[in-house]
Amino acid sequence: MSIMDRQEYLRLADLCLEQVATWLENLDPDEVDFSTSDGVLTFEFADGQRYVLNRQAGANQMWFAAADRAWHYDWDANRGEWRDDRDGHELLANVAERVGTKLGRPLSL
Repeated sequence: MSIMDRQEYLRLADLCLEQVATWLENLDPDEVDFSTSDGVLTFEFADGQRYVLNRQAGANQMWFAAADRAWHYDWDANRGEWRDDRDGHELLANVAERVGTKLGRPLSL
């Protein structure tokens, strides 16, 4: 990740959290509900399982934890998206895939 100033990182991270929260608002709250708190977005499913998307300001990353997996994402300014720091997959696509898998149907974000 290229060096970005703290304000730009926070703006991009908060925009990501807002985008995912807006997407979740369109899903049935009986299947998945969510809450937000200071840079953390928690998804809660009907069976009580939780996924968490949060900004990690110390690392200038977004972190996503779902079931027994976790990923760390760096901002890719060339692509204008958050990309996994290991294999390069895109954050929002992974969120949609994991939530869709949990709900048993394909979703896109």
